[in-house]
Amino acid sequence: MRDATSAAPNQRAGRREWTGLAVLAVATLLVAFDIGVLFLALPHLSADLGATSSQQLWITDIYTFLLAGFVITMGTLGDRIGRRRLLLIGAVGFALASVLTAYSNSPEMLIFSRALLGVAGATIAPSTLALISNMFRDDRQRGVAISIWATCLFAGGATGPVVGGVMLDHWWWGSVFLIAVPVMAVLLAAGPSLLPEYRNPEAIGRIDLVSVALSLAAVLLIIYGIKNLAADETDLPVAVGAIMVGLVVAVLFVRRQLRLPNPLVDLSLLRQRKIRVVLPAMLVGSGAFGGTSMFTAQYIQSVAGRSPSESGLWMSATGLGIAAGSLLAPVLVRSMRPQTAITLGVSGSAAALLVLTQAGTNGWLIGVVTSIAVVAFGVGPLFALGTGIVVGSAPPERAGSAASISETSNLFGTSLGLALLGSAGAAVYRGQMADADLSAYPSAVADSARQTIGGATASGDPGLIALARDAFTSGLNVAAAIAVAVMVALVLALIMSFRGDGDGADEASAAEEAGSGTQPTPAR
Repeated sequence: MRDATSAAPNQRAGRREWTGLAVLAVATLLVAFDIGVLFLALPHLSADLGATSSQQLWITDIYTFLLAGFVITMGTLGDRIGRRRLLLIGAVGFALASVLTAYSNSPEMLIFSRALLGVAGATIAPSTLALISNMFRDDRQRGVAISIWATCLFAGGATGPVVGGVMLDHWWWGSVFLIAVPVMAVLLAAGPSLLPEYRNPEAIGRIDLVSVALSLAAVLLIIYGIKNLAADETDLPVAVGAIMVGLVVAVLFVRRQLRLPNPLVDLSLLRQRKIRVVLPAMLVGSGAFGGTSMFTAQYIQSVAGRSPSESGLWMSATGLGIAAGSLLAPVLVRSMRPQTAITLGVSGSAAALLVLTQAGTNGWLIGVVTSIAVVAFGVGPLFALGTGIVVGSAPPERAGSAASISETSNLFGTSLGLALLGSAGAAVYRGQMADADLSAYPSAVADSARQTIGGATASGDPGLIALARDAFTSGLNVAAAIAVAVMVALVLALIMSFRGDGDGADEASAAEEAGSGTQPTPAR
């Protein structure tokens, strides 16, 4: 059912809808913000809680893992119980989980509370976009609203280190999570009056719990295997086995969706070739960007020796880069095809990543910051135009499903990037520190330094810190090299996929319309 507060078709939105958009945009920004908010806090919480390198990866990864794993399920649930109702329930859960996270006193408790944050965030992410589509019925206004939403989503992760760094200079690491409490309080207070309720009248029947279980199992098993491939404490057969089982479960999930009358995800959208090209591209791009962003954030603080607030300000260039790239995309497609803009942007990101492979421990601060900002700028058109292509290619009644698929691709890509590049860099660090002669240090200090750069920094010994900084930079170089290889492969794949594309004109029109705020008329 639609409440009387929902706008009629083609009715222009007024002050109430735009004010509601501001509330939804801030909530979206906060959900994305929590992806990167711990990048600069890792050395602090490592020293405070005694988290190992493996635990640190779980602390950073588990939020995005469950966020990506639950977003489609929560989108379907919102169709049935009401999107505003689910959004408000999620806001309560997010605020409570944020408080629990802030006051965690052990690595295990922090991992658990971050997992709860991921589940709560998954209720917020799809509900915001679905409500925007319901509030803004005028095509041009809806396009502008979705562009603002997308900017918050894609730039939110980059603002996490900025705000987190400033707060870490004045408060303890857990304070970065308390930002969510007043934001969600505003959402709960303003939501009932500003946001319309909406239930999809065509969404009938119960949610298929088997599909929910299959989707979660596939995501968690695959990522568990990837993140443990480089871990010393995990056998290679166990990691590979987890990945293989996860892929089998993913196949079972897809086959089940094709048979169900009301599936969790509408896979019929993947019949369109342009969507099959754009979704993997966004997954790869978000993975390369997310994984290297984690390393550069830690580099600024732990290697360049900047304070948390200074590190946050240095990292603000990354947020500005992705915002500029996303906002410039609609301008670019006025003079070139969207495919060309996407390919050129990804090529620029690959070149910037190549610079990071040569980074050293001294005199490289500006080079590292500039490089990751260019990487962010280059993937901006991919995210902005890619989202426009996916959502714009779906008829209105399936726009929510298309948006969920697009969002899942980006979230899953970020999770994989953090897991794969994080594990590779951690393996390089541990290997180099294992080869270093640390016999002059107490065994407890040496063991801690071999695990993480935070452990070495906590010792206060200049010699040990220098060794750790060199090992961490080597890990950054290797992670960047992997990202370069992936992005170059992506560029080649895009060139081959877009060559002779007969739908190019249609895609250009769709992307231009999405960028200008006009939604294309669905094909009949």
